[in-house]
Amino acid sequence: ARVSGLDLRAAPPSPEVLGALEAEMASRGFLVFTDQGILSGDEQVHCSEFWGAREMHSTHGVHPRAPNRHIFRLSNDSSVGITGVGPQWHNDGSFESSIFSHVGYHIIRVPEQGGDTQFVHQGAAFDALPKEKQEYWSRLVTINATSGDLHPMVHDHPISGRRSVYLHLGMTGGIFEKTDDLNLRLLEHDELLDVFRSYNALLNAGLVENGGRYGMSYPYKQGDCIFIDNWAIAHRASPEAHLDQSKQGLRILHRTTVKSPRPGPLPPKTWQLPTVVTQNLLMSADRGEGVFVAGGLGFRWDPDIHMQN
Repeated sequence: ARVSGLDLRAAPPSPEVLGALEAEMASRGFLVFTDQGILSGDEQVHCSEFWGAREMHSTHGVHPRAPNRHIFRLSNDSSVGITGVGPQWHNDGSFESSIFSHVGYHIIRVPEQGGDTQFVHQGAAFDALPKEKQEYWSRLVTINATSGDLHPMVHDHPISGRRSVYLHLGMTGGIFEKTDDLNLRLLEHDELLDVFRSYNALLNAGLVENGGRYGMSYPYKQGDCIFIDNWAIAHRASPEAHLDQSKQGLRILHRTTVKSPRPGPLPPKTWQLPTVVTQNLLMSADRGEGVFVAGGLGFRWDPDIHMQN
């Protein structure tokens, strides 16, 4: 949805307006604030703090040309910004026990030949699953490859209440299943391949260009500032966003990440799991031929595609 007539440089709207906008983000996934011109780094931080816990949660690398430490400056030219980021479906901050509640994307320069960001609503994606897969994925807990943080593959959104899927395709090292006898089982290689590839196919199927009704590739216009509910929507950079600027035109995007007011998404309390995997938990799980790949990009579910966090 587009929001017009709201100057993001101004003082925050009333709590009632902000609450309504956050509810819309939770329902729709993201809002586009149009005609903002080019926000300074401080101005983007200012309006990012309208959402979530009302403070930044910045964990990224800082490019020398970023205007401040909270701006993750992305580009298809390494002299201008950080390149190659986010080519596969993900939610930002999966290496934290509390993933970012909201993320802002402000286009500084729109490339002449396109450089979209693609978004898919994870509540609608859950609804599109067959019942058997809904039940199976609801028993799964993802393990972040770099931090070991545990996040359920299915959770209820804290604002909308909508049941939603969740998986980081570029930073997950393994997946636990909570079995019928309430034990943990680490998924084996072929099972992981099936989950990762099924998730990728599910989100791809949501895109309008693939005949879907729960995702889109958003073509930026100068002055756009997008805020997403990072618990409701998965995203990735379009392939064109990473093409060389000599062919595509220069792309510059400033990203900000907002602290969540709540922990999670977390596994159900009845499962009595820690927020971060431990060596004892890995060893006590039914491993069989189970796989956990620690560090970096985690489990490589497709060796032929580009992956970068």
